[in-house]
Parts: sequence; structure tokens; C-alpha cells
Amino acid sequence: MPSVGFMESDPLQDRQRFNTFSAPNKVRQRALVVTLAVGLVILMGTALALELASLSGPLTWAGWLTIAITLAAFALNALTPLPAEAIFLAALATLLLFGVLDTTTALSGFSNPGMITVGVLYVVVAGLQQTGGLDIISRSLLGLPKGQTAALVRLIVPVLGLSAFLNNTPLVAMFIPVVSDWCRKLRISPSKLMIPLSYAAIMGGMCTLIGTSTNLVVNGLLVSETDYPGLRLFDLVPVGVPCAIAGTLMLVLAQRWLLPQRKPAITDADDPREYTVEMVVADHSPLAGKTVEQAGLRHLPGLYLTEIQRQGRLLTAIGPQETLQEQDQLVFVGMVDSIVDLNQIRGLQPATDQVFKLDTPRTERTLIEAVVSNTCPLVGITIRQGKFRSRYGAVVLAVGRNGERLNGKIGDIRLQTGDTLLLETNHSFLEERRASRDFYLVSEIPNSDPLRHDRAPIALAILVLMVALATSGWMDMLNAATLAALLMIITGCCSFQQGFRTVDWSVLLVVAAALGLGKALEVTGAAAVLAGGMLGLGGDNPWIALAIVYGVTTVLTEVITNNAAAAVVFPIALSLSQSLGVSFIPFVVSIMIAASASFSTPIGYQTNLMVYGPGGYKFIDFLRVGIPFNLAFWLLTVLIAPRVYPF
Repeated sequence: MPSVGFMESDPLQDRQRFNTFSAPNKVRQRALVVTLAVGLVILMGTALALELASLSGPLTWAGWLTIAITLAAFALNALTPLPAEAIFLAALATLLLFGVLDTTTALSGFSNPGMITVGVLYVVVAGLQQTGGLDIISRSLLGLPKGQTAALVRLIVPVLGLSAFLNNTPLVAMFIPVVSDWCRKLRISPSKLMIPLSYAAIMGGMCTLIGTSTNLVVNGLLVSETDYPGLRLFDLVPVGVPCAIAGTLMLVLAQRWLLPQRKPAITDADDPREYTVEMVVADHSPLAGKTVEQAGLRHLPGLYLTEIQRQGRLLTAIGPQETLQEQDQLVFVGMVDSIVDLNQIRGLQPATDQVFKLDTPRTERTLIEAVVSNTCPLVGITIRQGKFRSRYGAVVLAVGRNGERLNGKIGDIRLQTGDTLLLETNHSFLEERRASRDFYLVSEIPNSDPLRHDRAPIALAILVLMVALATSGWMDMLNAATLAALLMIITGCCSFQQGFRTVDWSVLLVVAAALGLGKALEVTGAAAVLAGGMLGLGGDNPWIALAIVYGVTTVLTEVITNNAAAAVVFPIALSLSQSLGVSFIPFVVSIMIAASASFSTPIGYQTNLMVYGPGGYKFIDFLRVGIPFNLAFWLLTVLIAPRVYPF
């Protein structure tokens, strides 16, 4: 019988015991630090607000509370791991409970056309994704560059050019899944490319009058509130293009210091599960006659083409220039994510004919992983002998066994306890078998629905129609996106369930709550008081006044919507230019650029919010990258605008 005492000590157990007892202290210490930091931010912000308010006029208690709550929300986002949607919803709820906002105003963000547009665009993107349309866009615009710098340039240039004439939101929504997949193939962290994607769209939008809705809003105010003629389509080019060039150079040259490494690039060690899977080149496949390199079968991470079975011959040591033929049986070994990609390549299909014998249409199926338990009746017999398809209503596409290479056809593999099966089946399998004793674990693989390649031209045509309707002005962005989403579902490019599953609800909640906070700053007069106080510091120098107008606008656009920031600053800047006796046009151009140049917070512009999750970012990442951008654009705009449009 083992003795009991403390004669000997296990260092690992001691360390675990120490961590167990010290963890609450660490939590308390961290909570204290965060509380002090949040309090300090609120005190500093309140002191600044008091100073500015003394210059511009009184502010009610509701305005002070709104400023404090907004600062607290920002501080909590920057200093804690709490979900952004929880923080902003809590801030909005606080303002509602204190009566700062009435119910209608507090909930106005949830019916905001911009927020709804983002949600509807997820359905449009789902249609492009489910038909392989995104893959076509990726191959044609992005390619497969060598290295991260080349990837940045290949991404920024087309997005920047397109966003000068297209709405930023659908453009970024379309590119997010493309860039995610691209990062995996190139072994680049998504956090290295998602912020550049959003910033490129923002920079392109400030180069033309139709690049963003903010430019059109400010131009409309210019025409309706003054005697100045409206700006022309390319009047912003002399200011916007130098800013865009400077921003591109900053991203490319300073990427090592500016862009964070949040989500690791996928590596072979990321996922120890390794499968053996057989695919066949279908008759009339577009891959027939192409080399392995041209078919894109050399760039799937963690996936290796080990052999080709061709007309009774076995080809091994496959080179990139090997030409594929119809009915070639390709044997791959690799990770599950790459096998999902393999299953979605047009012209490739599983070698087993069992997939065509399931009752559910392929377009309504998904891929599921299941781990064989020791009580499974199929242990010790082959998949074919166990009649797996008939028993479970699912087809085994691949089998993983501790990285071991399994030879022979899928149906001839003899199952063992612990084998991981990659199954093609309908979505109901997950609920039916989750509690089954035949499997230790059953889990669905995200975004693994078979693609509808035959509908890719339809999906791309719908995308072009949406962009054309929104750009021409025949429909606003929400109506055009809604029409496109309906057409995607009606034409079968994606099902309603697929579209619904792609919606990122956390992003929409943050957008809606942030719009509510911005509305509170607006209706309580806090935004106008702060703006007026800051603008009062300009004195009689038009250059200083212009710099302050830009600074006020860019600060406000980070905390309220860009359109609201422009609307708040416009009349104050107009009055300022009239009192100085100078032209208002440099101020108009500065307001347009500053309201668009929202780089420092994820809530400042909706494309920043859209890349926040896919890039795995923290709130502080946008401050680190965005503040240098804001300062550079501030300097360039103030120096260039008065020279192009003199005071």
C-alpha cells in the first residue's frame, strides 16, 4: 500500500497546485488593473471634455454620461478580452436605462440601413461561395504570389481600384472569404491581410466623389447649404490618390511593425489528423489535360498527392508537370481543411460511387467527422462488409488513423477503435448520431457543403447586377443587396439555410450598438459641443483652422458614423470659413477625407468591423496600425488641399 505524506514532491503537481491557488489572485489583479485603466481613461476624457465644453457652451448630465460610457466602452475593448458585442450592448443598455436614449432611438441602430445591408450581403457572399464564384475571383485577381509582400501588393491594388467606383461594404464582404482561403494556401496569417483589405477599400473610396456615401452626403450639403457648385467625380483625386499611395507604402514597407500576428498561419502541425482520400478526375472535367500545378493541386496546405492510378498503372513521386487525364484516380494524404477544399474543386469527385447512392441531393449535404468507438458494431470489419452507407445514411470519404498511411480502397479498410472518419451526409446526421454509442465524437466541418459549380456564372452575373444597380443610382445599396440575396436563393446559388448560417451575428450586434452610441453623442449634443470647443482653438489662421477641422472630423468618425461626423462638423466648419473670409472648398475636401479615413478603431467604419473577427484582431491592433495612418492622412490633406483649392 503506498505511503501517504510529503516526503517526495512532483514538480508538475506543485506547479499545477501553485497555479490553481494563484489564479484567483491573478484574476483579481488583472481586474484591478483594468478597472484603474478604465477609470483613468474616463477621468482624462472627462477633463478634456470639460476644457472643450468651457470653450463652446454647457453640456447636460446626459451628455457627460454619454461621453463617460463611450470612453469606458473603448477602454474595455482595448484592455480586456470581453467580446466587443457584449461591451457595446451593455453600454447601449446603460444609456437606455438611464433615460439618455428612448427605446426608439436606442434600437434605431438595429434598423439602420447600413447594418441591415451588411447582414444581407452575407447572403450574397454565401451564393458566391457555394457556387465557386469566389474561387474564380480569387484566381483571376489575386493568383498565388510568392511571399507576404507580394501578397499585400496583389491584394491592395485591385481592391483600391475597385473601391474608387464600387461601394466598400459589398467589396470587402466579397473579399473576406477569398482572402481567408488565400491566407491558408499561402501560409500567411489572416491578421496580416485583413486590415489591409479594409484599409485599401477605405483609401480607394476617398479618391472619387462616388467612392463612399459620405462624399455624396457632404457634396449634397455643399450644394443645398451654400452657393458653391458641387464637386465633380474626380475632384478628390489630387488629395485622395497621394493619401492612398502613402497608405499603400506604409502597409508594404512597415508591415513587420504595423500588422499584428494574431491568427497563426496554418501549418502541418496545427492539425494532427491526417486522412487518406481518393478522388477521381471526372469525365469531361476541366482538369483533364492540365498539369498538377495548373490544376491547383500543389498549393493546398498540408495536402500531398502521393500517387495516381491510371488504367491499371500506378504512378508515384508525382511531379508538378504531370498531366492529368479523365478517370485518373488521385490518392491524397493531408489535413481535413485541405480535403474539404479538394472536395470542392470542379471536375474532381470522390472515387467511391457510394456518394451518388445517398437519397439526399449533394447540394444539401455536408462533411462530418466521426470517431469510431469501441462499441461500434463495425469495429474489426471492412466499411463495405459493414454496409456503412445503408446503416448510417452516410458515405465514408476518408479515414484517419494516427497519421498512418492506409492502403487500398476506402471500402476495404478494416475499421479500428479510434479511427476518425470523414463522412459526406445530410445535416440531420449530426443530431441523430450525437448521442450514439457507435461514435465517441461527431462534429460538423464548417463551410463544407458541396459547391454548385454549374451556377457560378449565375452568381457572378447577380453580383455584377447588384454593383451596377447600386453604382448607377437606380437603387440604393440596401435594395440592390436585397434583390441580389433574393436572386441567389431563387436561382439555387445557395439555400436559405446556407445564407442564414453565414451571417456573422456578432458583427451585426456591434454595428447596431455602436450606431446607438453614436446617436447618443449626437442627440445629447455631446458631439456638437466637443466639436465646437475644439474648432474654437483655431484662432485666425486658416491653416490651423483647417487642421483642426480635419482632426475633429477624424476623431468623431472613429466614435460615431462617418456620415454623422461629417454632418456635425459641416455647419461649424462653414461658419468658421465665413468668419475667416476664406474659401470653404478646402474645408469640404478635408471633411470628406477625414470622415472616410477611419482607421484607428474597429467601430469607426463597417469594413473594419467586418474584418475584426476573420483577422482575429484585438481592439488595440487598430490603434497601433490606424493612428500612424490617421496622422499621415491628416498631414497630407492639410498640406495638399489648400494648394489644389486655395483659401
